[in-house]
Amino acid sequence: MSVLLSELKDGILSLTLNRPEAINAFTTEMLQSLAKALKEAAAPEVRVVVLRGAGRGFCSGQDLREFEGKEISYKSHLKNYQGVIENLVSLEKPVLAAIHGAAAGAGLSLSLACDLRIAAADAVFSTGFSKIGLIPDAGMNYHLPRIVGQAKAMELELLSPRLNAEQALGLGLVSRVVSVESFSDEITKIAAELSLGPTKTFGLIKRALHKSQGATLGEMLEYEALLQDLAGHTEDHKEGVRAFYEKRGPKFVGK
Repeated sequence: MSVLLSELKDGILSLTLNRPEAINAFTTEMLQSLAKALKEAAAPEVRVVVLRGAGRGFCSGQDLREFEGKEISYKSHLKNYQGVIENLVSLEKPVLAAIHGAAAGAGLSLSLACDLRIAAADAVFSTGFSKIGLIPDAGMNYHLPRIVGQAKAMELELLSPRLNAEQALGLGLVSRVVSVESFSDEITKIAAELSLGPTKTFGLIKRALHKSQGATLGEMLEYEALLQDLAGHTEDHKEGVRAFYEKRGPKFVGK
């Protein structure tokens, strides 16, 4: 049985963590498979990526049983996470995390690196690391304070509270919360909307927002001008202008 399921349909690449018996806890095999899949998602036929978990949860973090009785080199092991997070963040297409059940430890880190996070009402969140005497990793120390602020990130990492979906929404950890019954339909709807959007422009938006985290206002104004020039030469921009004057919805092709 594959630990990562992959399906491409109508421009939507669905990647499903597939270890439901362990709430999709990460193993070396899963991380390497996910890093490879995210790298391959740069293919032009992919216009949006949806990350989800099989069974009763999104991802419970690292499967500690993988290292029982072994001498662990955490520095070496974390390279597996580095490949996943870097490929995810650098992918110039929208990435949507569909979160139900548990998103804990590195599973939470994975979701924080995504562009949009949609939670089912049954979702629960926890940083988790301090409970086992480790520091947060897989990019959590980068993404979490940028989402919730430094003080709240410190609280969440030190105390590791269990947050329900509404609490996560209040902190900005997720974009929206939907009922369990409508969760699948909502994910399909959002993914379809993104898949029909201006893919190249979405990629440039991601570039701009990532750049802004370490840039001055002057640097961002220059960078926006550069990216706008690129966006202005896309086929989708030309189509968008035509659609505007013709008073119709645009038909973007992702180029």
